[in-house]
Amino acid sequence: MSCGEPHETDCSEVLDHLYEYLDREMPDSDCEKFKEHFDECSPCFEKYGLEQEVKKLVRRCCGHDDVPTDLRAKVMSRIDVIRAGQAGESAAAEPEPAGPDGAQQASS
Repeated sequence: MSCGEPHETDCSEVLDHLYEYLDREMPDSDCEKFKEHFDECSPCFEKYGLEQEVKKLVRRCCGHDDVPTDLRAKVMSRIDVIRAGQAGESAAAEPEPAGPDGAQQASS
């Protein structure tokens, strides 16, 4: 995503580190660069706002429950795949789980 305008901090860098910004897990100097970028770039600002609202919703709906370890691992693994840019078509066609012999199960 890019607005097509040149920025001191590139849109791809901002979006790659959006959750670090949202979670305040980056140095103050980087936060300032990102804030300046959001002030200049409406597409990135919209993405920021959307992700901020998603985090609020998740916190409100799931904030007090303990997350099972296996679910957390699956979610974190999926986030890593998406961040690596490998989600593409694999997100639309999730493979069926393997059976006991390691072969793919047929859908019913």
